[in-house]
Amino acid sequence: MKRLAVLAVGILALGAMVWAGQNALLINGAGASFPNPIYSKWFDEYHKKNASIQFNYQSVGSGAGIKQATDGTVDFGASDGPMNDEQLKGFQDKHGSAILHFPTVLGAAVPTYNIPGITGALNFTPDALAGIFLGKVTKWNDPAIAGANKGVNLPAQDIIVIHRSDGSGTTYIWTDYLSKISDEWKSKVGKNTSVNWPVGLGGKGNEGVTGLIKQTPNSIGYVELIYAIQNTIPYGTVKNSGGNFIKADLASVSAAAAGAAKDMPEDFRVSITNAPGKTAYPVSSFTWLLVPAKIQDTAKRDAIKGFLTWMLADGQNYAEGLYYAKLPKEVIEKEKKAINNIQ
Repeated sequence: MKRLAVLAVGILALGAMVWAGQNALLINGAGASFPNPIYSKWFDEYHKKNASIQFNYQSVGSGAGIKQATDGTVDFGASDGPMNDEQLKGFQDKHGSAILHFPTVLGAAVPTYNIPGITGALNFTPDALAGIFLGKVTKWNDPAIAGANKGVNLPAQDIIVIHRSDGSGTTYIWTDYLSKISDEWKSKVGKNTSVNWPVGLGGKGNEGVTGLIKQTPNSIGYVELIYAIQNTIPYGTVKNSGGNFIKADLASVSAAAAGAAKDMPEDFRVSITNAPGKTAYPVSSFTWLLVPAKIQDTAKRDAIKGFLTWMLADGQNYAEGLYYAKLPKEVIEKEKKAINNIQ
């Protein structure tokens, strides 16, 4: 009899869970793959604490995230490159209200490579990286690379460049950096979520680029730091504006944001690539959630505001375990006030 009672309680509990899942408020988002690991963790943890709210996030790239947010097919977008003035105007014209940028964490785009026999961290100068992605530095033993890696037996093999094929915030960060350190890159290619690449093969998402690098000997590409770490592929140091070769980690990414945090603009749109400072990693960035300033569905509006409040507090504690840097305190305080702009 006791076993039947326990079984009945179990069935009722399972039924309640299913019912709760079916009746949960579903909030849809799409965009950047750069922060997908931390967003997946956040949405899962938030749902555990708030069973009536379910987030569905599609890691489709920043370009697609901006487009879907503008089209109104998702409740929020996500991007590693802030929307430009033209995109903001397009959203305003279409919806009659603004879209707001909320920084979530800080991350790094790193040069990753697959050179048979070399597993250590190579040093890359700005000139070497610009030359590689412009298609001007074509061999691994080119002096532009070898000069910064004395004692490393670099092969006389063709460099195979891997880049993103989709609209990508990681691409925005990478090309924003290259545009700052190379006038030729700035004039010929420029910065954007999608660019006309001078050379290379395309992969979709950070996941796709990582996969291509792993299966392509003598290749190099750029991915968000956690993708290199999780896939155990080597990534290099980059010479910063202070003249030091810096490896991407929590401290060096935080150092890149230190100056911007104090003078953060009201709309939170800021670039921290090639930041000043002896210890700053030069290919660092904030990443943003894109949230409409006016949300007609009051339940979704309140749920999104509640999530943002949690993200700025408890949510930050999950960042470092996934190799993202926490937001500076000054930025968090400004964002808390900005949440009130969502009506």
